[in-house]
Amino acid sequence: MKFRTSILLAALACSFVGGGLRAQSDDATNKLARDIYKQLIEINTTDSVGSTTVAAEAMAQRLRDAGYAADDVQVIGPNARKGNLVARLRGTGAQKPMLLICHLDVVEARREDWSMDPFQFIEKDGYFYGRGSGDIKDGDAILMTAMIRLKQEGFKPDRDIILALTADEEGGRSNGVEWLIKNHRDLIDAEFILNPDAGDFELDQGKKLLVGVQAAEKLYQDFDVKVTNPGGHSSLPGKENAIYELADGLTRLEHYQFPFELSEVTREYFKREADIVGGSTGADMKAILKTPPDEAAIARLSESPFYNARMRTTCVATRLEGGHANNALPGMARANVNCRILPGHTPDEVQATLEKVLADPNISVSQIVSSGSGLRSNPLSTLQPSVMTAVEKVAAEMWPGVPVVPVLDAGASDGAISRAAGFPTYGIPGVFMDVDDDRSHGRDERIRVASFYEGVDFYYRL
Repeated sequence: MKFRTSILLAALACSFVGGGLRAQSDDATNKLARDIYKQLIEINTTDSVGSTTVAAEAMAQRLRDAGYAADDVQVIGPNARKGNLVARLRGTGAQKPMLLICHLDVVEARREDWSMDPFQFIEKDGYFYGRGSGDIKDGDAILMTAMIRLKQEGFKPDRDIILALTADEEGGRSNGVEWLIKNHRDLIDAEFILNPDAGDFELDQGKKLLVGVQAAEKLYQDFDVKVTNPGGHSSLPGKENAIYELADGLTRLEHYQFPFELSEVTREYFKREADIVGGSTGADMKAILKTPPDEAAIARLSESPFYNARMRTTCVATRLEGGHANNALPGMARANVNCRILPGHTPDEVQATLEKVLADPNISVSQIVSSGSGLRSNPLSTLQPSVMTAVEKVAAEMWPGVPVVPVLDAGASDGAISRAAGFPTYGIPGVFMDVDDDRSHGRDERIRVASFYEGVDFYYRL
């Protein structure tokens, strides 16, 4: 799930002039990338009726046609519809392999909700349209193009480069990254991972704002918060009322803030962002980096949901249910509380905090196990110099003056699974997305044509 966020600040928007080098890939490379992109968009890979296996097999054939040995290209998975592609470009073996991951599946799309067929690849008015065009079949096509181009050029890296195009990142029961780690780790074992489906390459009104490299993300966890009591006839209300008790507890939660906390990643983020944003906001960012941090600056930055989510764990009520009849006292009331947990903390810790904040022994708190991986930890990825230096070098070549900034994403990607399994993982989109026009998961999903071709060039250089 691509989760790009808007920092739509006027100061930031006017800080940089767009430009830099145009994509340097030749016409043949761009045609190849476009053909792969089109082919992927027009293969339905939804969980309901689609098949990632069909897409994986199509990409496997392209790699074999490009000269990859049969043993270096595999399509494997838990069942016939949930196949994953794993391919390897052989290097000298001087260093441990690098793994590229990107998911093939897409969220559902109904024809009646779109102004066009969501599973038809359309180029119109400077944009590519189609379900998955921005999440994340653009990334699949970009990685595929790089792997084909490197093979055809006879490139011999000092490490193997492994590509894994996977199933069920958006949902379903067969997450490809998790399945490969559990069942075929030997095929994908690597020193680190690059993932186009995370991070933020931000574009505002044609101006490139920043190159955001995701090195951490928050852990998703839902909690069931519930009150039960005997209920009774609504004509005889007493002091016990499950709805009131729950409401009182949720009000206490509304006014609670988890502690302020910075990690290596968020500390570096605010350090670099301070000079980009400038003004009083930039000054506050510098103030929270002091020892001790400036409490007033923390409070001011916390007013922004975007910055607040990067400084602390958040928990918020998202659903309510209560009672069983209009003329009966409620015997039960419950809420779903959705938490996004900072790296280094666990659901058990957050549950203990919720119980303390709700402050009512009649309110029970339990963790809801999702159909996904059920992760129990969310470590951050240390800012590996070799990765950051490479990104900075290529970004400087292509987009001079646009800063590279490490980021923590408040959303979720397959990087959460790979980090928990011990793989340092870096979210690097390669494609600039408009901060006010991110249509991932939405109607008429699209990305800029020029941004796609720049992404093709970026990942090849990287």
